[in-house]
Amino acid sequence: MSSHDIHANGELPHEPERATLEGRNKLLGFWLFLGGETVLFGTLFSAFLALRNNVADGKTAQQLFELPLIALATFLLLTSSMTSVMAIQAMHRQKLKELAIWLIVTVVLGAAFLSLEIYEFYHYVHEGHKFSTSAFSTSFYSLVGFHGAHVAFGVIWIGLLIGQLFRKGLTVVTAPKVYVASLYWHFIDVVWVFIFTVVYLMGKVG
Repeated sequence: MSSHDIHANGELPHEPERATLEGRNKLLGFWLFLGGETVLFGTLFSAFLALRNNVADGKTAQQLFELPLIALATFLLLTSSMTSVMAIQAMHRQKLKELAIWLIVTVVLGAAFLSLEIYEFYHYVHEGHKFSTSAFSTSFYSLVGFHGAHVAFGVIWIGLLIGQLFRKGLTVVTAPKVYVASLYWHFIDVVWVFIFTVVYLMGKVG
């Protein structure tokens, strides 16, 4: 970190994720990456909407989905989005311990969401709703499972960042990594809102 990366009093800038050209380039590159991810998810959503009524001999969405479980999973994931906001606010206040705590809470909530999703999939398979049961089941598992894989990646990513923060502290190098991870987490939360609406709510009401 150069002398230009800190203020005269030794503190980091208010937005350390943007304090260096490298940090700003990381943010720009990540926005481009999210654009590509949006296209991928859009394709999966389109396939699901086209195939959701092709249930063959399997169960329909109305027969299968249990909204209380999905609502709980949604609550956990949306709450984790709020805790990631709190983490970034702590980072801007240069409160390393508080930042780490909020990131840990985010990881725990994300892991809890994944646990519910795994239970959900196990229950559906037990009910005969397997990946190859019908076009509906294939498109469902492809979309929701792809999102679940993103959540799992985010949990691992943020977990590794927490370890890095404890080793290296909050610097203009680690700050952009935390900020980008937060953007990623918000992205998968927004995608889940669409999944909850398009897959579960629309499926339940027919």
